[in-house]
Amino acid sequence: MQTSALPDLAHTDTRPMHWLATAAAMAAVVAGAGLLQPDSSASASTPHRTAAEQQHVDQAVAPDPAEAAFPLDCGNAGNTVAKQAPGDLDGDGRPETVAVVHCAAGSGTPPSGVYVLTQADGAAPRIVATLVDPAQLLTVGDFAVRDRVISATLLGYSSSSVPSCCPDQQEKVTWQWRNGAFVRAGDKAGSAGTGV
Repeated sequence: MQTSALPDLAHTDTRPMHWLATAAAMAAVVAGAGLLQPDSSASASTPHRTAAEQQHVDQAVAPDPAEAAFPLDCGNAGNTVAKQAPGDLDGDGRPETVAVVHCAAGSGTPPSGVYVLTQADGAAPRIVATLVDPAQLLTVGDFAVRDRVISATLLGYSSSSVPSCCPDQQEKVTWQWRNGAFVRAGDKAGSAGTGV
C-alpha cells in the first residue's frame, strides 16, 4: 500500500457537530451583518437636523387640497382634486402639497390646473404657485413628487379640430424650486408644441 506524501487531513472527516458549529457561525455572521447595515431611510444627501428641527418636521402636516379654494370657473359643477402628492419642495422642513385639479365634468376631458399649496399653522391651505393654468387646455397624465422634484406628463392638442377625448400632444415636464421660483424643464413629443 502506498502512503500519501500529503499530511493527514483529519478535518475532512466531518461529523454532525462540525456542521452544526459551521451553521451556527454562519448564522452569527449573517445576523451581525444585518445589524451593521445603514439606515435605508438615510442618504448622503439627507440634511442633519437638530432634535428640535426634526420634531418640527415630524409634526408638520402637508396641506389638504380638499380645504383649499382653487381659481377654477366650474359653475355649479364644482372641482375635483384628481391627483395630489406631498413633499418638502423648498427644503424648509415644512411639506407642501402639489394638486392636480379640474372641473367635475360628467364627461369629456376637462383641462387641469397644477397648484402648489402651503399652509401656515392654523390657517387654510393657500396656493403659492400655479404650475399649469387650466386656460392652457392641458390635462395631466403621469404625476409624481420625488426628491423635491415635481414631474408630470402634460397632454394637449395640436389644433382645435382634435377631439377633446384624444389629445395628440405630449410633454414630459419637471419643476424644481431654485432661487425663489419653480423652474420648469421638459421634453416635447408630438407633431407640434403644446404652447405650455
